[in-house]
Amino acid sequence: MGLHKFKPIPSVRMGILWTLASIKDAALIEYGCMGHMLYARAFLNRAGIPKACSLYSTHIDETDIALGGIDRIRKTVDYAAKNNPAKVIFLLPSSVPQIIGTDLPAICEELQPEYPDIRLIPFGYGGFDVTQHRGIQEALLLLARTLPVKTEKTQEPTFNLIGSCADLFNFHADANEIVRIMEGAFNMKPLCIMTSATSVEDMEKMGGAHINLVLRREGEPAAKQLKESFGTPYFMGRPYGVKGTIQWIENIAKIINIKPRHEFINSQREEVLRLISSVKPTFHHLSHEHPEKVQLSLGAHADVVNGILGFGCDELNLPKGTCWCDSPEMSCEGLPYFTEEQLIQKVSEQEDGILMASGEILEWAGRSRMLQISNPDEKWRINPYVPPFVGFRGALNLAELWVNEAMSDAD
Repeated sequence: MGLHKFKPIPSVRMGILWTLASIKDAALIEYGCMGHMLYARAFLNRAGIPKACSLYSTHIDETDIALGGIDRIRKTVDYAAKNNPAKVIFLLPSSVPQIIGTDLPAICEELQPEYPDIRLIPFGYGGFDVTQHRGIQEALLLLARTLPVKTEKTQEPTFNLIGSCADLFNFHADANEIVRIMEGAFNMKPLCIMTSATSVEDMEKMGGAHINLVLRREGEPAAKQLKESFGTPYFMGRPYGVKGTIQWIENIAKIINIKPRHEFINSQREEVLRLISSVKPTFHHLSHEHPEKVQLSLGAHADVVNGILGFGCDELNLPKGTCWCDSPEMSCEGLPYFTEEQLIQKVSEQEDGILMASGEILEWAGRSRMLQISNPDEKWRINPYVPPFVGFRGALNLAELWVNEAMSDAD
């Protein structure tokens, strides 16, 4: 691995880990070096997931590598099964077992009869040749394929959220806002928030939902799997801004054939527009007289960037600055992925305007950390009740952040 000024794209193993580590009533065993899970637990604590899935590492030494021994796996599985009320134990290889070809599915099949009350589920992708976003996609898909059980639809309409994972910045707050909107607009409650606030039992009940709401493109294969298994329709998208959130609600209403509560939508719209009206003249003035002060530059997950950009440019008429996504697989002509050298150059050119990116980018650039929209992070995030970026309340939060940054920059 070469030298980097910023953290490189995490591996597929990290994407799987961040997807699974928030699941309650489960344990995760990594067949690999002893220090991996210590660092993972430190990140998860800082990200706001202190206790959920129990994390273990087997440790691995030269004998295991040379002779292909699996005794450490047996002992760790046995320890986890006897010391945790886990309904599922996930097994994940690190890079060395992946390279030498350790067959975790075969090991799980061999060990499964010893633990009839606990399900052993193996994962692949332990190497560095695949990135975190593929890991999240594969983890969500395998969960959707293996854990939900046949069940009747709930009497009252319900929904699942797919793709709320610990790798996304502000994931708790955004999920909370979507739940609030669904309850207010449709009187619908969630069965499963997959995976940032869920348990094995929640995922077993996913087939009872009337619609699956996919918050990121990595979750679409899982939604397709659930549609095939249970006939559940899905809608993919993140609600941003006032118009964007209303359109998001209307799209869902067409799918589930339920009329939304217009009194809730109208009250939310009127409140947000009333509060934003006080800063619109400032945005209008700066956009015409000093457009460089309010040009909006964004760097994060592609779905997050597109959503925030739509609100800022389409609803508040802010000029678009330099925007990029954090994955080469998601890049396109209008939203490129930058190498580290390109990123340093592009960010260095953003002397004015509103820059929203990862915590480490903002810190390096000397910009406001209040404008963080993606990881890597440098701070503790233990409060799940901070303002969201999505939905009606997210529109208020973004407008406040932008006007304060623009006025600070103007000073």
